[in-house]
Amino acid sequence: MYTPSTPAQRSLQTGLGILAAAAAVVLLYYGRVFLITVTIAAMIAFLLEPLVDLFMKFRLPRGLASFVVCSISLLVLYLAGLGLYNEAQLMMEDLPAYSSRINEIVDDAAARADRIEQQIIRSVVPRKFQDGAAEPAQAQGPAGTAARAKKKKAEPADPPPIQEVRVRPEPTPLLAYAYTYLRDYYSVLLMASFVPFLVYFILSWRDHLRSRLLVMFEGDARYTITKAIDGLADMVRAYVIGNFLLGVLLSVASAVLFATVKLPYWIIAAPLSGFLSLVPYIGLPLALIPPVVAALPATRDPAIYIFVIASVAILHLLALNFLYPKFVGSRVHLNPLVGTIALMFWGMLWGAVGLLLAIPLTAALKTLCDNVSSLRPYGRLLGD
Repeated sequence: MYTPSTPAQRSLQTGLGILAAAAAVVLLYYGRVFLITVTIAAMIAFLLEPLVDLFMKFRLPRGLASFVVCSISLLVLYLAGLGLYNEAQLMMEDLPAYSSRINEIVDDAAARADRIEQQIIRSVVPRKFQDGAAEPAQAQGPAGTAARAKKKKAEPADPPPIQEVRVRPEPTPLLAYAYTYLRDYYSVLLMASFVPFLVYFILSWRDHLRSRLLVMFEGDARYTITKAIDGLADMVRAYVIGNFLLGVLLSVASAVLFATVKLPYWIIAAPLSGFLSLVPYIGLPLALIPPVVAALPATRDPAIYIFVIASVAILHLLALNFLYPKFVGSRVHLNPLVGTIALMFWGMLWGAVGLLLAIPLTAALKTLCDNVSSLRPYGRLLGD
């Protein structure tokens, strides 16, 4: 293999590498909707692959087994969404109670802030200025009443109000209203609709795609690509399944604790809190939102809120320090600095979805580097 030896060639290679990296970042940003769709579909396909192999053991063709697995997955998602929808409908009926409780909290906070402000003014502003400010307000009595009456008589009468003429706009057609509302989300919804089809075709055409990919390489490169694909699939499955099992465990524990104190809508608050707790770095504040919001119209006892906050915090710390390394950490092997930078990078490019996909994408990159001999130094750099 030829290696450039002159400084000019090395500088040219460095410049081309920088330009390629910049082009990759631009492609990731402007093609984020398409790339996010393909990435999510590939991760779901890696996750469902063992189920397809299981159905193929019953002598089902790969295409039929892939169709059965995708159908079962969609049915499970539909039933879960239906349950969440029913709970959400019950919560919508209680919106007036939530609104009044939130208004009460806001008014109470404003009153407290006003009292604190008055206390600060009384403690900081000299008393003589406070008395001087109060004197005009104390100018009352018969003389003050006569002066106000005289001033009121001197003021001109208000003109009669002008009748307001309103032009009623034509009603907006339903299709136009729906288009206006969904216009900003059209591309996202369009790409999301392709996910089930992509998952099915990746599963059903896996052997064909794999063989055609390996034909492009020869010798050791073919073995390297095979090992890299298998390692990538194992890592994605371990990461997704580990996070899912950990989320289920946290959801069950949260449900038991929330049901103990008779928290309203604990059936929907517990899984939301359990899975939000897995979001890197901001999982704890996100996990507190569902139970605290659910408790707002039902109780004013501070002990309930203290119990909910303490239980969610304890579960989060236990999961982060003891369970996460066993369920997920043994397969990821990213050092904390790389994980933080990955969250910043992918969050900047892909927003909230980037925060969720940052760790598996970076771990996939590390797996690829570990299985390619020329890239192993970069894999060691990313690892723990």
